[in-house]
Amino acid sequence: MAKKIKNTKTPEQRKAEAAELHAKIAAGVESLTDSQQWEKYLSYCRSFHKYSVSNLLLIMAQMPEASQVAGFRSWQTRGRSVAKGQKGIRILGYAKKRIEEENDKGETEERYVEYFPPLSVFDISQTEIIDEDKANAGVIAHRLEGEDAEGIADAVEKWLTDEGWTVTTEAIGGETNGMTSAELRRVIISENLSPAQRAKTMIHEAAHVVLHADLEPAEYMQHRGTAETEAESVAYVVAGMFGLDSSSYTIGYVANWSQGDTEIIRSTAANVLKASHIIYEALTETDAAAEVAAAA
Repeated sequence: MAKKIKNTKTPEQRKAEAAELHAKIAAGVESLTDSQQWEKYLSYCRSFHKYSVSNLLLIMAQMPEASQVAGFRSWQTRGRSVAKGQKGIRILGYAKKRIEEENDKGETEERYVEYFPPLSVFDISQTEIIDEDKANAGVIAHRLEGEDAEGIADAVEKWLTDEGWTVTTEAIGGETNGMTSAELRRVIISENLSPAQRAKTMIHEAAHVVLHADLEPAEYMQHRGTAETEAESVAYVVAGMFGLDSSSYTIGYVANWSQGDTEIIRSTAANVLKASHIIYEALTETDAAAEVAAAA
């Protein structure tokens, strides 16, 4: 049975450390967005089509783990090719066609009619790299390597299970590390993660449970950038309080979802710090020395 992690910090120490860690996220994003790597990344991202909320919901319904989608030829321009045998995700396109019709005076008039033809798109998990340089231009968040020395992942799993959530480890395609379904009260973690990445991802999904479980799917999709910024910020803060540095993944991830806007990071500080303290306290038990220091 997973055990809680020993907490040797006073409430004041925890509060100060969490605030300091959160401030580092904005500083890291500012440093990244000043780099040449960020310019390459933006160039890569600009070529992706922006989908409507309706299409995002269609994508999510067909492939919940989808993280980046594009058409067959669009992937080829990004150094990837759709793997043989992959089934497309069906969405609705937009087009206009010109028609001629007779008006009430017997004259022929032209007008344009809007229509929404079905299209197929593919997630990055359905593609294979054919050009390393082009494909790597889109990578700014690097999965963590190493161990989970404190047993963070097990502690998070036990807490979520005690709260009535189901936690499973499964194969998830592409770059998706985890998923949370509020409707099913279920958290899924990718089986292809290092112990360190698994620990961070578990905290990330726990943050969604704490902060976003009450959001309707459409509302979540409309505010996904903020929601993902919050969840990953919580993961960075809590992991950091346990001595696990996730900056090589978190900074790029947050920069992506916040679009490099550090004001979004700062504006979510209250939510992030509140959720961070909830999760940290749920995973720890205070030892005698910390209790004495807190009472002094």
